[in-house]
Amino acid sequence: MTATAVDALLEAVDDGGGVAFDGLEASAAEDGYAFSTPDTDERGLSDADLRSVAANDIYVDNWYFWHAVAPQNDAEWAFLRWLEGADERTVEERYEALREGYSRSWGQLRLTAHRDDDGRRYELRHADDADRDREALQSHDDSAAAREIAKFDDRDRYRPLKTAPTLQRGWVFTDLSAPVFVRAVDFLYPATVANWYREREGDLDVTHWTEHTERQTGIFGLVKTWNRGEGHDHVDRVAEACCVDSQCVKRREWDYDEDTDLDVPRGEGEFPCREPCSVVLTAARQWTKLESEEPRTYEFELTPSEKEQLEDIVDAVADGEVEAIREADVYEGANQYRARYFRAKLFDEDGNLCGVPTDPEE
Repeated sequence: MTATAVDALLEAVDDGGGVAFDGLEASAAEDGYAFSTPDTDERGLSDADLRSVAANDIYVDNWYFWHAVAPQNDAEWAFLRWLEGADERTVEERYEALREGYSRSWGQLRLTAHRDDDGRRYELRHADDADRDREALQSHDDSAAAREIAKFDDRDRYRPLKTAPTLQRGWVFTDLSAPVFVRAVDFLYPATVANWYREREGDLDVTHWTEHTERQTGIFGLVKTWNRGEGHDHVDRVAEACCVDSQCVKRREWDYDEDTDLDVPRGEGEFPCREPCSVVLTAARQWTKLESEEPRTYEFELTPSEKEQLEDIVDAVADGEVEAIREADVYEGANQYRARYFRAKLFDEDGNLCGVPTDPEE
């Protein structure tokens, strides 16, 4: 710890009337300074005495970090304290853990705080890379690189939803200062720190489905026509398709309306989703158009195995498991060869299942 922290403590005591934070208390009185921690209680100290007793004290170092080094934005400050467990651990316990590095999860991220001779430093990587050597990962020290990492998945496909569980692997941010670290997290998962803090403070402004869709105009105004007084099963299906852990690392806090919960799990994410996102609205717009069609009865002749294979294909696509099915796995309904055989046998030259046209009049 540098003399800067002690100088700052003296200035705070002299100008602000005292310091009381995380077990540290320091104040000025007529008979001199008072300085106390859980391990120390000194009274009647001179300026030199206070400097001596405060030098290299972890409570002073801790106070200085949180009041002069860490971001002073309330949400970011609380986020960093959450990361090192400040509400559950004493200063001694935290400093002991920080020597080795203390990690927590944030969506698909592994966040690590540690402390060395330069003070607190931070590391950021994909959770699935937690056990990989740094040398095996592409290293970054500029938070702006996080913005580029968030754009594409491991197959170089664009990610329209930044909180989808498709964050690419193979990178690490090392030796970051607190402000740069928080900024990198925000580039990877925009607004999650702010919304996590608002929820923690009881101030999360949730906008439910009905209110959100009523606000829509232009091409998304179509979605509001889907509410036809027939209950909210359609919104349950939207949430089941888009807003579960397999599709998004947020935890859904919005419902059909303020008085009507959706019958779909909210998810286990650390941070909340306060309103239907643009991806949900885009999908709902398409479903609104599709659900407006009048149902028809079609008749297909399938073997029991062929019916089950159709079900397997839908399940595999919906659960993102198609690529995990190898060419040799011909016992899997969604196997590529089996699907091609199904198509060769049951589709006509116009692509109609069992030769049954979608519109018999065409």
